[in-house]
Amino acid sequence: MMTRKEIEEIMKKTLELSTADQTEVLLINQKSALTRFANNQIHQNVSEKNARLSIRVIKDKKTGTASTNILSKKSVEGALKKALEIADNASPDPDFKSLPKNKELKEMDLFSKNTANYLPIDRAKNVAVIISRANRDKLTAAGAFSTGALTIGIANSLGVLKVATLTEADVNTIFMSQNSSGYADYYAKDVKEIDFHKLVNSAAEKALKSVDPIAIQPGRYTVILEPAAVADMLMYLAFCGFGALAYQEERSFMSEKLGQKITGENITIWDDGTSSDTLGLPFDFEGVPKQKVILIEDGVAKNIVYDSYTAHKEDKKSTGHALPAPNVYGPQPSNLFLKNGGYSTKEMVSSTKKGILVTRFHYTNIEDPLKTMLTGMTRDGTFLIEDGEIACGVKNLRFTQNILEALSNVEMVSEKTELKQAFFGFCRTPALKISKFNFTGATEF
Repeated sequence: MMTRKEIEEIMKKTLELSTADQTEVLLINQKSALTRFANNQIHQNVSEKNARLSIRVIKDKKTGTASTNILSKKSVEGALKKALEIADNASPDPDFKSLPKNKELKEMDLFSKNTANYLPIDRAKNVAVIISRANRDKLTAAGAFSTGALTIGIANSLGVLKVATLTEADVNTIFMSQNSSGYADYYAKDVKEIDFHKLVNSAAEKALKSVDPIAIQPGRYTVILEPAAVADMLMYLAFCGFGALAYQEERSFMSEKLGQKITGENITIWDDGTSSDTLGLPFDFEGVPKQKVILIEDGVAKNIVYDSYTAHKEDKKSTGHALPAPNVYGPQPSNLFLKNGGYSTKEMVSSTKKGILVTRFHYTNIEDPLKTMLTGMTRDGTFLIEDGEIACGVKNLRFTQNILEALSNVEMVSEKTELKQAFFGFCRTPALKISKFNFTGATEF
């Protein structure tokens, strides 16, 4: 891994070479390693080290970007020259005002030596725990276990100079029988936080309990969505309209809804990259410190997130949610939270006369962003609930559901939350008990 000083020197020298009105440099230095397994044996162990320098230049309101993963003087100069050429041939953007100026940053502890120094043999030993449990229960396990460290530096010609190093460990596994499966995963800064025995117990129990699933008719059911399924809904909801660009282009469900009730009163959603309960940088990809932004509070639409470009269009300030340039998505939440409640999943199940418990979704897609219409399938642990107990596994179902409608029909929210991966970062979510969830099709598996 490159040192902070080395990263700063490269960024400073690149800025000095630029002849543009304004220049931004993004340097990403990454070390990652992965152990993948299937059919109860490790079949791949790989590691990678890479660095990528991206340059954005602005000349007369015209923008050009170029990048390289070779950090020699010649290569950096070549990338800068290409960015300048692209800007020369671009059309001016009258809405562009300026790159952001420097702001003080709250220091955060993002690094774990345990994760950064984790060895292949360490990963193999923990994968052995997973495989051993699968063999014991005559199940087949597949999945992946990765560890890595990432250093990101941002600098611009207006005085921004930010560098942060973070670590991440994640593991996911699916346990399978002939006609059932169970899934579990975990994400952490420190790899030693992962309880592999708890992880495999969850995946194995789901696979064993859902053997010989029955078919049920599509329709509207009370559902208990575990955190992985809730996180899927939440990240699509964010993509549909929590960003300022979608709002300004009137393709956001939040358009003309700020200050209005759009979900049930037991729903509060926010984004907070400064929280210790998530993973991510303390600044965005323009070097602006991240802020906590309340998006929906007690069911009422409150705010959206901004980068410097969209903020300038409304004479507002960036909330620290820029993605790397060039970026067609606009600003996006990258550390979402859904407020927890006071129930356990067991209490949710015991309170349900008839319903369906869903472990996670698969192949989800948005049908209508303005209506927040989401479609997808259940996967890796779908169960029928009868008279307050899990009766048996059921064959997977397709759903077509308005997300805001689902969040308006939440009856119970779990006390426990889990960290899950999202499009542009992570989200921490509880389990939800939702009435009238719309299943539109059934499968043969």
